Amino acid sequence: MSRYDVLIVGAGLGGLECAYILAKKGLSVCVVEKETQVGGCLQMFRRRGHAFDTGFHYVGGLGDGEPLGRLFSYFGLTELPWVRMEAEAFDEVTIKGRQYLYANGFDNFASRMADYFPRQRDALRRYVRTLKEVYDNIEHSFDPRSAEDVYTQSAFARPAYGFLKEVLADDEAIDAVSGASLKMELDPETLPLYIFAQINASFISSAWRLRGGGGQICEHLADSVRRMGGTVMTGCGAAAFIAGNDRLSAVRLTNGELIEAGWFISGIHPAATMRLLDGCPLIRRVYRNRITRMENTTGMFTVNCEMQEEAVPYFNRNRYIYETSDIWKLCRRAAGAPVEGVMVSCQPPEDGTPFTRNIDILTTMPWAEVEQWAGTRPMKRGEDYEEMKRGRAEECLAFAERYMPGLRDAVKHIYTSTPLTYADYTATADGSAYGIKKDCNNLMYTLLTPRTPISNLLLTGQNLNLHGILGVSMTSFMTCAWITGPVNPFKE
Repeated sequence: MSRYDVLIVGAGLGGLECAYILAKKGLSVCVVEKETQVGGCLQMFRRRGHAFDTGFHYVGGLGDGEPLGRLFSYFGLTELPWVRMEAEAFDEVTIKGRQYLYANGFDNFASRMADYFPRQRDALRRYVRTLKEVYDNIEHSFDPRSAEDVYTQSAFARPAYGFLKEVLADDEAIDAVSGASLKMELDPETLPLYIFAQINASFISSAWRLRGGGGQICEHLADSVRRMGGTVMTGCGAAAFIAGNDRLSAVRLTNGELIEAGWFISGIHPAATMRLLDGCPLIRRVYRNRITRMENTTGMFTVNCEMQEEAVPYFNRNRYIYETSDIWKLCRRAAGAPVEGVMVSCQPPEDGTPFTRNIDILTTMPWAEVEQWAGTRPMKRGEDYEEMKRGRAEECLAFAERYMPGLRDAVKHIYTSTPLTYADYTATADGSAYGIKKDCNNLMYTLLTPRTPISNLLLTGQNLNLHGILGVSMTSFMTCAWITGPVNPFKE
């Protein structure tokens, strides 16, 4: 029987970053992953020699001295082949035919948006100033004693949509500054201002793609953990936590092997963590019920397109296209309802040509649309499921082609994924794209800390406080602090 200082369940970004932090501190770590590859929501897949991303498309704030840049420097990830996106138009938002270009730089962003809404110039400056205040406060998140933490708490408790209504007071301007936010669930009643501001601010600061796909992030982390003496096991996940007298003592793997540890970290969805604790006397029913009943954010439907050679020039920006002005309610789209908004992204060419071979089209998809196939296995869900996916894919392509003429004819092959795909490959409840839903009106219930009622079991990942690569990376340090003491990557 093997024994480690720390055993981590799940080789997604959060789990591997925790493994890196702890191994760097000299602890013996083991990461177990049920899939055959690491990555979690950052997994890639290859078809016909082309790499396709699943949950990764771009990151913000990776420049020198910027928050993600400093975090990724700690993890040794800045050496990957990052490509900076178009500074004057890293995102292109089109709402009912009207186009808005997002520029990097807070003042530059406000000035560009004021060109579209001249009467909102002062309001847009106030809007950007708030985003920058949140962004500048990120470093203090690693010191809970900081006075700035009060500001963070107040921003979490304030609704993002209510803030926009107060500051901008113009529905078209609100939609324009919110249009690139398919990277979070825009719920007007629940989304905290802090989440909206931090995510949008990071991309306004700078925006980056990764040549060769996002899977390289976790692959690089796993290789680094192994070089520091850690163990990363794939194709053999956790089957159950084993309880001792008053704490966990081991994990039983799906192959029957037992691995002992002093500490345990779960990087998978908290509801999936509760399943690994089934029958454990150390968890009270009230806590288990709280976790399993928490509402999850919506899922995504993705069309991964392999393009014909030299058919579509590479565009160094993302395109967000809407045929509704009510983009703050797309997360509530009913099952089977028409597509009203998509994100179109592409990978930087790996061969150095000016043409892209990969284009991804994403749109929201509620769990209810695939729930009837829950419990089936990938590739064995039946013809009805395949027909549903084909229909949705053609709808997404037709939708995007209205603004990108000739797109459909340039597509060579199509691959699709639904929330059910995410649920199967990442153990994410309801195939959620952004994890557990955070409610600014009920923070005590919807925000989770790394600590659990079991003294040596911690949580990490996008389901705690913040999602996205920046949020998960910040959370990994907060999780590890319970084992090693405070770790501040901005000061190391």
